[in-house]
Amino acid sequence: MEPITTFTGRLAPLPINDIDTDQIIPARYLKVTDKNGLGAACFSDWRYNADGSPKADFVLNRSEYQGAAVLVGGHNFGCGSSREHAPWALLGAGFKAVISTYFADIFRGNALKNGLLPVQVDAETHRQLISLAEEDPSAQVTVNLEAQTVTLPDGRSVEFPIDPFSRYCLLNGVDQLGFLLGLDEQVAEFERLHPGRVQTTAS
Repeated sequence: MEPITTFTGRLAPLPINDIDTDQIIPARYLKVTDKNGLGAACFSDWRYNADGSPKADFVLNRSEYQGAAVLVGGHNFGCGSSREHAPWALLGAGFKAVISTYFADIFRGNALKNGLLPVQVDAETHRQLISLAEEDPSAQVTVNLEAQTVTLPDGRSVEFPIDPFSRYCLLNGVDQLGFLLGLDEQVAEFERLHPGRVQTTAS
């Protein structure tokens, strides 16, 4: 997982409330355990016609939003099932962060574990970002994870919440397993200082 510190990127607006994980990545794609290729399936039912051709008016298909790094979604983003494929698909589509006024808890947890940053902002900031993205697709914001801020083009910075453990893991580019594996030396030292401990098994 790549570390997240500070990045600047363009916005893609998707101001729809209650976007659930089945809309982010439909259930038919859940058979795969490999993340590769899921980006093309992100929002598949909204993005493509029945014959597989792209819908020209959908935001991810519009040329002016190609390469956007930040998706601005509606309230209660990521509700529905607990599928981890949802953040995989968003990352595969090129997004580093999603901005919303509220995230479903399971989606938030899955996003943080996979290196996708959920940025929760107040309603007024959210409205400003949607308006900005729709009026000027070239507009950029700067996300600073260390400071926990998102800075708008007018220079205004808004703080966003994140738990300390997730923040540490994202800043250092490690997942939960990587964090535990990084404690090898401390574990070995603990065992050295406690030589009398004997592991027992149930009879």
